[in-house]
Amino acid sequence: MTEIKPETTHQHSLLVPEPDISDQKLPKSKRLASLDIFRGLTVALMIFVDDAGGEWPMIGHAPWNGCNLADFVMPFFLFIVGMAIALSLKRIPDQFAAIRRVILRTLKLLFWGLLLQGGFSHAPDKLTYGVDMKEIRWCGILQRIALSYLVVALVEIFTRKSQAEELSSRWFSIFKLYAWHWILGAGVIVVYLAIIYGTYVPDWHFTIHDKDNVNYGKSFPVTCNVRGKLDPPCNAVGYIDRKVLGINHMYHHPAWKRSIACTENSPYEGPFRRDAPAWCYAPFEPEGIISSISAILSTIIGVHFGHVLVHLKGHSERLKNWAMMGFALLISGLILHFTHAIPLNKQLYTLSYVSITSGAAALVFSAFYIAVDIWNFRYLFLPLEWIGMNAMLVYVMAAEGIFAGFINGWYYDDPHNTLIYWIQKHIFIGVWHSRRVGILLYVIFAEILFWGVVSGILHSLGIYWKL
Repeated sequence: MTEIKPETTHQHSLLVPEPDISDQKLPKSKRLASLDIFRGLTVALMIFVDDAGGEWPMIGHAPWNGCNLADFVMPFFLFIVGMAIALSLKRIPDQFAAIRRVILRTLKLLFWGLLLQGGFSHAPDKLTYGVDMKEIRWCGILQRIALSYLVVALVEIFTRKSQAEELSSRWFSIFKLYAWHWILGAGVIVVYLAIIYGTYVPDWHFTIHDKDNVNYGKSFPVTCNVRGKLDPPCNAVGYIDRKVLGINHMYHHPAWKRSIACTENSPYEGPFRRDAPAWCYAPFEPEGIISSISAILSTIIGVHFGHVLVHLKGHSERLKNWAMMGFALLISGLILHFTHAIPLNKQLYTLSYVSITSGAAALVFSAFYIAVDIWNFRYLFLPLEWIGMNAMLVYVMAAEGIFAGFINGWYYDDPHNTLIYWIQKHIFIGVWHSRRVGILLYVIFAEILFWGVVSGILHSLGIYWKL
């Protein structure tokens, strides 16, 4: 899977000339281990924040403005998608074959996204299967990756003539060489800002359709009548999603339900305050239409880093380019946020959020590149590398809880009498006499490390799940 994992042991290969060889000797193909490790880290982070975030909300998604550890996962994935596009599509000279491959992978991503996050599987705690089509969730992580991958990959394919030009020694030349990518990025920024600040958001209302909710059947009105607001109830991102997707097809457990305005237990989940505003009960789609358009920027930035890897052959040249751009993105994002020009917000995928998370992705990848591809400390990160090489498998089985749901399906007398609950209670929580510490260690060792070992075994057998 180009977006999340390498397809074979030859994907994301990089031609790196060996030292002290003659000009007549062809350079050897060397796999870019740091990209696999970065991908593995991102999948591990997703498992970590999803399964430990309930006990440690400071690592979970920020309820609204702000950025916690979980909020870096999606941009990291998209950054990796961009790098993979730059490296993999150059190996397919035929334009029609490249387009066919991109479209096919996009359709596969959309299929798995709907299957995993559309509501068919309710793993791991709810032992049910199926979904009411009136409430299926159309958007999700893989759907957002599919959109970004499709748009940026097609631009990469259709602008190959400009990519064939020689690269001059000037630092800015690589930006000029791939000008169409940055024109696309500029267009994304203009369209996104025009929509979120220019769209009029009228009053709206919604009805609770969850039969398990004490407010089932009750309708709530929300007053807006504003333009250019970025608060939870009255932003253009949510308004367009409600109009296009339908409110019943949006995510029913948005992070804003943990905000101070909604619950006294904030940032933990808990019962709503008696004076909680109506919007606290409403759905919101964190991977919606307008925010996914903005998310394309993360992929474009990743493509640029892949282009640097291809065109600049020296380690110092690459790192200089990456570091300068990484710090520039990070600083610009912080300025936008702390001057209150554009708040840092994952749910809306604001420009400051794109800048900070992409800058962080650039610096984290650069650190792995130094440690692994230059200093050769690869053995320290082998579990992450193995996960990165089989990331689709780990994403489905661990991050989406399919394996845990299967194990929980085998219980004795009571649905909570399962192997997973027994391990959590007796090996981790019971030993440490703390649910918070026990769950944290369970996620690290019984999930992340476990799937690292499984991925290592599959790697030794040459088995990979690819799209």
